[in-house]
Amino acid sequence: MPQRMRKGSMEFWPHRRAKKQLPRVRTWPESAEPGFLGSVAFKAGMTHVMMIDDSESPAKGTEVARAATILEMPRVHIYGIRFYGTKYLYTQPAAEAYDLALAKSIGIKESKQNLGELKAKTASFTDASALAFMDASNLGFGNKRVMRFELGVGGKDVNEKAAFIEKWIGRELKIADVLGVGDYVDVTSISKGKGWAGVIKRFGVARNTRKATGKIRHLGVLGPWHPAKVMFTVPHSGHMGYNYRTELNKRVLRVGTDKDTSIVNAKGGLINYGVLKNDFILLDGSIPGPAKRLVRIRKAIRNAAPKKEPQINYISIASKQGA
Repeated sequence: MPQRMRKGSMEFWPHRRAKKQLPRVRTWPESAEPGFLGSVAFKAGMTHVMMIDDSESPAKGTEVARAATILEMPRVHIYGIRFYGTKYLYTQPAAEAYDLALAKSIGIKESKQNLGELKAKTASFTDASALAFMDASNLGFGNKRVMRFELGVGGKDVNEKAAFIEKWIGRELKIADVLGVGDYVDVTSISKGKGWAGVIKRFGVARNTRKATGKIRHLGVLGPWHPAKVMFTVPHSGHMGYNYRTELNKRVLRVGTDKDTSIVNAKGGLINYGVLKNDFILLDGSIPGPAKRLVRIRKAIRNAAPKKEPQINYISIASKQGA
């Protein structure tokens, strides 16, 4: 009798805990137009909206209910530029230039090269990106840590990218400068941590019968005699959750400022988060992680759908406390 297929996803392997709160973006989409390709945000919570379905589904043209995620934006400042060059067949950071006043305010003490000197050497560089930092002290849940990160920039060549970043050094970056309503984004976050879990919960292994071994919630066998070792594919107990996860092609339903927060602030505040006070965006669907989780946003790298502004008829602000 053939055995059933192994339960439990191996799509992401190994299952390891995230090391940093700030996820890393390994790849940025290519864009010939100068502009920032992403930003950061904090997950505030979820609600639902009533909107006109403009897809090619059977419900096209009718009003449908969609789950939506609310993300609040911290203050983001551009403080420098980083150039990349090719060394030993790899693309590596080659040089950096800072706004000295902003760099000093976030604890950067080492001196870097002057931007004017670096611009004269752009022929030896292959790429450029913006250096930014996030100040979340204006959010309502007490996060006062300043985090530095890198932002991809669009442009035809290094000179165009460098010229664009130079205009932004020392300025605050708003989410409206990056995204618009109807855009598609990729979201990278850390999933909800669930602590130590056994094989039943972690991999969906079937429970043993009571008379088999005297135990129920464990594996029956760890593998064959040969090879005489336990394979990595065998389910084991271990930490579950708190992993880096990226979800693709999330549609931006609304981009709002601190003056528009009343349209998404639920009565009594969002559960485990509170009340929004700053710029925000509303995304179609759910994203990984609990409330207050830090999220990296990147313009969609695989999306081919045309940009269309959604027609939203209603955004629920009913109390979520009884949910």
